[in-house]
Amino acid sequence: MGNVADTSLFTTVPSPIGDLLLLGERSSGRTALTGLYCDPPPAGRPPEDARRDDAAFADARAQLAAYFGGELQDFDLPLAATGTPFQHEVWAALREIPYGETTTYGALARELGRPVGAARAVGACNGRNPIGIVVPCHRVIGASGNIVGYAGGLDRKRWLLAHEARVADRALTLFG
Repeated sequence: MGNVADTSLFTTVPSPIGDLLLLGERSSGRTALTGLYCDPPPAGRPPEDARRDDAAFADARAQLAAYFGGELQDFDLPLAATGTPFQHEVWAALREIPYGETTTYGALARELGRPVGAARAVGACNGRNPIGIVVPCHRVIGASGNIVGYAGGLDRKRWLLAHEARVADRALTLFG
């Protein structure tokens, strides 16, 4: 992640939850994903110097289509999110939450070896995840089991969780 980017790029991808904005940086001939936003907020707009390059995101586009089609559960994309060491620790833990399952902010804090009071800090990092869906922050719910907090909106979070539950249940039926 330490390479200086040669080029900042973006594309948009249609999805069942609305258009997605993908941001990336090309360095050494490859494009690493730096952002994925639902109905982009102002912070999710492409940088002014970014240029649109749909082909540079071919793998991300294909993997997102497979995910939304129920055919992909684990993304395999180069990522280059900008954040603090603690944010990167939380975002790495998010990628370990199994597809179709959820966890709580407190449980995630405990898995990271943090005290119970760190649940809020974990929640703050979760909320600053710049690569939604691929880094599945939608799989984290409140301690009460309620669906809380999602930068893309709670309706999208509900849709993503229901989608993954349907796909996981279908897989259990076929292979269980």
